[in-house]
Amino acid sequence: MSNIVKVSNEDIIYHLKISCQIPGLLEAIASRQIITETAEKEGIAIEIAELQQSADSLRLVNNLVKAEDTWEWLRKHYLSLDNFEEIANLNLLSAKLAHHLFAEKVEPFFYAHQIDYSAAVTYEAVLDDEDLALELFYALKEGEISFQEIARQYIQNPEIRRAGGYQGIRKRSDFRPEIASAVFAANPPEILKPVITPKGVHIIVVEEIIAPELNEQVRIAILGDLFTNWLKEQINQLEIVATLADNTNFSYAPAEILSKAS
Repeated sequence: MSNIVKVSNEDIIYHLKISCQIPGLLEAIASRQIITETAEKEGIAIEIAELQQSADSLRLVNNLVKAEDTWEWLRKHYLSLDNFEEIANLNLLSAKLAHHLFAEKVEPFFYAHQIDYSAAVTYEAVLDDEDLALELFYALKEGEISFQEIARQYIQNPEIRRAGGYQGIRKRSDFRPEIASAVFAANPPEILKPVITPKGVHIIVVEEIIAPELNEQVRIAILGDLFTNWLKEQINQLEIVATLADNTNFSYAPAEILSKAS
């Protein structure tokens, strides 16, 4: 068998088809066009210093510390230096357009959805036996056993077991609805009565409830969500027509796909 595998344009297109990547590819191309055309319409310009900063951020994200790292990365992805600049330019254009369109809407959105940005610090163990979970719950309440002991005996995942069942800081949306309602109604520190979900019977200790705060991290996340949703709405209004190199014609309307699926 030869050590060389030859791949043609037709092979690439065929693989995109049978791996069901054509719709995502078409939407990504449409997204780029929407961003560039809207940015031009809104008069958004990019300064050289801004583009350099965006390129530096792109290198940082991809861990391209040295110049040779960048060249190797470009070779790996079959990109030219101009392509690299185009990626940095699109990233920056997207960020500036998002800020232009939605910066003033972030704060109202946050306060309208404040409950979604609450967070909680919890410890958790999931059991299969409801009776055992109740027994352990009452033992915990009476101080007959510690949660660390429960974690050592009943948590299978080694890392979570070593951390004593610690789940970290989790937003409301990170919890299942039935667990979220119990967690955020707690008065920390509080041991919750076991909660049953399809995953099992959850014994949860709520250590802290963190009130929502519009910090920079949350602001960036909301801005990103608003921009992504706007972009999806724009795409759903389109009919994407494409002709591939193998003369295959596509007419793809995302909104029609969604309506048929619902």
